[in-house]
Amino acid sequence: MKGRLLLSATILVIFLLTVIAGGCAPGTPVADGTALYNHITKENEYKKWKMWPGKQALYPGTEPHGALLTTYVTDGAFSAIDGKKGSIPNGSIIVKENYMPDKTLAAVTVMYKVKGYDSANNDWFWLKYAPNGAIDAQGKVGDCIACHGKRRDNDFIFTGSLKP
Repeated sequence: MKGRLLLSATILVIFLLTVIAGGCAPGTPVADGTALYNHITKENEYKKWKMWPGKQALYPGTEPHGALLTTYVTDGAFSAIDGKKGSIPNGSIIVKENYMPDKTLAAVTVMYKVKGYDSANNDWFWLKYAPNGAIDAQGKVGDCIACHGKRRDNDFIFTGSLKP
């Protein structure tokens, strides 16, 4: 009995350290491109999520994302966007499919809000991957931060206002 209790306590400590190190809540991936990719494509398939409020599939986009876009959001993000709460809550994920004018998927870009990940940039973890799943960029991506930083007052979001 004592051995089982010790094993259970050890597993709990390892789990908590993993969560703290990754800045993530239980059920969300750590701030890592591979973990996030697996989470949104296998564990919690993003195509089953709601689309950005007021947007439909293949709406007009701009560079660098693409001519056409489809944007999916987790429930927490949807609620914050729809309710004009001013910012996206931690643990939220925004997935943007980036299409060429002929509707060919060019890339998928992801914003993942991880508490404590990058406080200077509203704790966003950035991910870009190719249609085949190869990771092109991840983490504190300078180009993403530089561009989206222009919308710091809107939690780094361009797609729509988060404020009333």
